[in-house]
Amino acid sequence: MRLLSSAPLGRVVFTRDALPAIRPVNHLVDADGDIIVRTRLTSRLTSAVRGNSAVVVAYEADDIDPVRHTGWSVVVTGLAQPITDPESIARYEKLLHPWVDKVMDTVITIHPEIVSGIRLVEK
Repeated sequence: MRLLSSAPLGRVVFTRDALPAIRPVNHLVDADGDIIVRTRLTSRLTSAVRGNSAVVVAYEADDIDPVRHTGWSVVVTGLAQPITDPESIARYEKLLHPWVDKVMDTVITIHPEIVSGIRLVEK
């Protein structure tokens, strides 16, 4: 989770029409270890996690040097759901600024259940 915290962006994997879909997003890892992302109310990701029941997603981030063939990759599988508490939403809106120039009016939390990864080291 420390490595994931150091990455500026990652990819969230969710189900869209019974098939896997992947979206790049920037994120933050909260003090309790949850991954926080912001998205649009009308996005496919928001549609996938809408409602009160949690949805299984995967989240991946990496830092790989293509010249030296070194780095790391972390994959988190966990439960995602929208954050609805207004104070928490306001807090995350101050802490996490999306990279795209669109209104990001939904905050989603991913609670890690499985964390795995690899390190690529020089021979």
